[in-house]
Amino acid sequence: MHILSHRGWWRTAAERNSLQAFRRSFAAGYGTETDIRDYCGELVISHDIPHQGCLLLRDFFELFVSYDPLLPLALNIKSDGLAGTLKTLLLEYRISNYFCFDMSVPDMLNYIAAGVNVFARISEFECENPLLSQVQGIWLDNFSDGQCDGERIQRLMATGLAVCCVSPELHQQNPEGYWQQLRRVKGGGLVTDALMLCTDVPDQAREVLYAQ
Repeated sequence: MHILSHRGWWRTAAERNSLQAFRRSFAAGYGTETDIRDYCGELVISHDIPHQGCLLLRDFFELFVSYDPLLPLALNIKSDGLAGTLKTLLLEYRISNYFCFDMSVPDMLNYIAAGVNVFARISEFECENPLLSQVQGIWLDNFSDGQCDGERIQRLMATGLAVCCVSPELHQQNPEGYWQQLRRVKGGGLVTDALMLCTDVPDQAREVLYAQ
């Protein structure tokens, strides 16, 4: 099972989506989730409206491949129309263990057509749909009760889909129960490389998920 740091492994809010947070994450052996937008003709890392001085995606990729390029990357797409440019950069840096998610449905079709790895979002507000037959995995979210749906995870993975679970603290909920439930799913013999957790607190999650 892979643990992904949410916007890097940050210790203060100001470090989110920073080179420092990404460097810390990769050095610890965690994958990461980050946010991609376009700004003045460049792809940049930014959760909110971008501005001059945002980290260039190219610089993020340079850092990533200097560590372990087989760590998983979750690329949260915040703007439409980026599929072609993003695919070019992924090929240039030979990045293969990644997925893109959260783009609009019409834009998702462009990513699928371009042969870019895509995860579809499922939550209590977003249902399973025919697009699942065209994507590589699921971004499995839960906004309300912080419960881990182990049966759904197992069923989705049995169809060949990877699953990245969203840890409840991303929605200001206590994650301990979720982690314990996910640990039982992880221990059920699933192909662990296809199961991921995105979290703000990767060290704490790892302690629970891999406790003896």
